[in-house]
Amino acid sequence: MKSNHPFALFKLPPLARREALWGLFFLSPWIIGFLIFTFLPMVATLGFTFTNITLTQEEPVRFVGLRNYQQLLQDSQVWNSLLVTLRFGALSLPIGLALPLGLALLVNSKYLKTPTLFRVLFYMPYVIPFVAGVFAWGGMLNPEQGWINMALKALGVQNPPYWVNDPVWVYPALVIIGLWGIGSSMIVNLASLQGVPTELYDAAKVDGAGWWSTLVNVTLPMISPVIFYSLTLGLVGVFQYFLVPLVLNNGTGAPGGATLFYNLYLYKTFFTFQNMSYGATLAWVLFGVILLVTAFLFRTARYWVYYAGENR
Repeated sequence: MKSNHPFALFKLPPLARREALWGLFFLSPWIIGFLIFTFLPMVATLGFTFTNITLTQEEPVRFVGLRNYQQLLQDSQVWNSLLVTLRFGALSLPIGLALPLGLALLVNSKYLKTPTLFRVLFYMPYVIPFVAGVFAWGGMLNPEQGWINMALKALGVQNPPYWVNDPVWVYPALVIIGLWGIGSSMIVNLASLQGVPTELYDAAKVDGAGWWSTLVNVTLPMISPVIFYSLTLGLVGVFQYFLVPLVLNNGTGAPGGATLFYNLYLYKTFFTFQNMSYGATLAWVLFGVILLVTAFLFRTARYWVYYAGENR
């Protein structure tokens, strides 16, 4: 049995100790980089939350206790930005999970004569630089000269949506922009589909199961770990979402504050308002929220995620 004692390394046989030390040596660049560029800045920002540090410091740095957290609870903009984030997530997350899976099912089916071509076509947008893609979509969704609205007018739509300039249509527009890069998620889902044992499909066919019954009772349970993976990353991505509205509207939150996401408000607090202490407080609260949500997901995973070979 392996020991968890901190000095257990020195109790290993010489050959095992040598291999472990070489392993630590090759890991040391990552460990040093993590400590310097991730762990220590995190600890520093945690300390910032209890101080009054700003980049335009006019008063001496001092300990303020929980004042920044109290300010956060009383800041209406925090709650508004969190509501904006949740509203967008309620629309984007289900689509972001279902559409890549649907595309993976399509290219994995026998109905396409050239599935490899479709896999390449669906994946190609993912390799385009994200900011360039956002600018391109900003032009396509332009209410006056964008080709999407021009196509809608050609089809007889008299008043096409104003998309990113309309508080009602801005979230569908952001979802459409986000779907531009779902090729990576499609590949992950495709790999999981191709890993499902074919004998399970044969057994379902012998039992008379149709396409839908096979999907629900065989395919989805077998790929549930990948669905859980995508759901976890999707939730984290929703809480960290800010790059698209930052590029489209320069982080103004237009139209009418509908795109002032929580992470965008955090970004502006740091780099526009230059309030390091309050920005660090926003960041740590966001970290806590994401931690709680992911912990809840892992807690519930035992009821719907199936891992091959595990005992229930």
